[in-house]
Amino acid sequence: MCGIVGYVGAKPALEVVMDGLARLEYRGYDSAGIAIVADGSLTTVKRAGKLANLRAALAAGSAPPPETARQDGAAGHGGTAGGTLGLGHTRWATHGAPNDRNAHPHSDCSSAVAVVHNGIIENFAALRAGLEERGHELGSDTDTEVVAHLLEEELPDSGGLTEAMRRVCRRLEGAFTLVAAHAADPGVVVGARRNSPLVVGRGAGENFLASDVAAFIAHTRDAIELGQDQVVELRRDAVTVTGFDGGPGAVKEYHVDWDVSAAEKGGYDYFMLKEIAEQPKAVADTLLGRIGVDGRLTLDEMRLSDDELRDADRIIIVACGTAHHAGMIAKYAIEHWAQLPCEVELASEFRYRDAILTRSTLVIAISQSGETMDTLMALRHAREQRARVLGICNVNGSSIPRECDGVLYTHAGPEVAVASTKAFLTQLVAVYLIALYLAQVRGTKWGDEVSAMVQVLSGMPAKVAEVLESTEPVRALARSLAGERCVLFLGRHVGYPVALEGALKLKELAYMHAEGFAAGELKHGPIALIEEGLPVVVVVPPRARGVLHDKIVSNIQEIRARGARTIVIAEVGDESVVPYADTLLRVPAVPTLLQPLVATVPLQVFACELATARGHDVDQPRNLAKSVTVE
Repeated sequence: MCGIVGYVGAKPALEVVMDGLARLEYRGYDSAGIAIVADGSLTTVKRAGKLANLRAALAAGSAPPPETARQDGAAGHGGTAGGTLGLGHTRWATHGAPNDRNAHPHSDCSSAVAVVHNGIIENFAALRAGLEERGHELGSDTDTEVVAHLLEEELPDSGGLTEAMRRVCRRLEGAFTLVAAHAADPGVVVGARRNSPLVVGRGAGENFLASDVAAFIAHTRDAIELGQDQVVELRRDAVTVTGFDGGPGAVKEYHVDWDVSAAEKGGYDYFMLKEIAEQPKAVADTLLGRIGVDGRLTLDEMRLSDDELRDADRIIIVACGTAHHAGMIAKYAIEHWAQLPCEVELASEFRYRDAILTRSTLVIAISQSGETMDTLMALRHAREQRARVLGICNVNGSSIPRECDGVLYTHAGPEVAVASTKAFLTQLVAVYLIALYLAQVRGTKWGDEVSAMVQVLSGMPAKVAEVLESTEPVRALARSLAGERCVLFLGRHVGYPVALEGALKLKELAYMHAEGFAAGELKHGPIALIEEGLPVVVVVPPRARGVLHDKIVSNIQEIRARGARTIVIAEVGDESVVPYADTLLRVPAVPTLLQPLVATVPLQVFACELATARGHDVDQPRNLAKSVTVE
């Protein structure tokens, strides 16, 4: 996820763009950059790191670093002064390390075109190879830069930047938001979108483009939501929307009913609420580009060869907290699909026992930030024992992926709230992909079986969205329980880690005693905790798993007979649980292994709403940090 700002009007573009970037920095802080068109020339300034580094460069007006000298004009030389058209970008790195030369905006060979981008261009490698064959010199490792050079090729006979953008977009595959400017046309900013957010802000004698209305809310509340596969041309006094094919584009105009003070959270009260709402897109982004031209599952970031993966005779997953729960679910998927024995270890305990590792052991380290110290030390211990290590991470260029033999990025985008939501769901998608990839490589599933399951996975964003559309009963339930001192969670099979995750969220946010149990263990001690009125959340497996389902229905009867208040999460159409549920929460029917993707969401909403009802700050819970960088 990256933050994009475009502006054309009468105000100093530099001030408008920098203000917009400040409101979008939550979308990415690996690097930041601006491009200003003034006096018939294009000036670009960009720096790795947070927005503060770009501000310092602009304030100092110093010469650009050598690696960006080709297209980086320093402030203070008159390049940004007086310009009333500009672009800005704050980056969350995907293609290419987070450094100065990979920062946006990117330019063409003549430094006349500037492009900023959010998303992934899947066919960039082939496009780049073609450009290089035709004599273009590309100066970055990004997929974005190919767009600038393609625009350069199209501009001479296209009649202008807008038509050139349409032509280029028809050649691109993947998900992208693109915003571009051309030195020869200082009155036009052009944007395009496919599967990635882009919104227009309409002002008086000025117009805006951004990833989020937060970027321009200080200037206007009148917005246009662009549709799929559309190109928009901005001038000071006009907004023109067309499809990639050049035909007229339908638009949705609306008025933003919240003010600038809420802009950083996109109108949500908390970042956590925003991140819960972003989960359908986050899951879709994690799945993006995983199918090759031959129809086979492809994990380009893996870096481990098929032979190395076939050589693995055992898998050990190391992780902490929420990521550990994702690892527990991975165990079920890996053993079922890939037929490989799998163990799940708390990373904080892993290197303090005599774990037996060999070159044929594959260790999978899961971390949202890529900087979790316990997990980092666990993978280093594994490497010392000659085991191969695969990372699952959300932050490009962080320590864990750098030290692994291979990595699978989750592409969830920055997660600001301390309690993990969308990072967890994307970790689940990542472990499902790895399990299926191992099955494909090892031949434990036929190719058509793997493809069929990937197709089912591709439908999960819609299922998650379906859950999010019906959360009001969950919220009402949470508010009714705000005075409780304890909540228990029960689950079987993959529902057990879901129960643990539900309990963890309640601990983190509401500061309540909450415990998750494997339902089969109920009679081995925990049932002694059941008392009159005690809320117990039960995750019911799909009916397709008949034995599991019937056993947990019996568990519900056992605790209800002892006075528990039963809160049952069950799939749509499961009527067998109705007589035993004091509160019934429905989720879409999905395959058993994938049920955590939908069953977890109500528990996230439940914890967030209950904590809010108790008066807590759900984004910054006490005593917790987003990334634990000490042991």
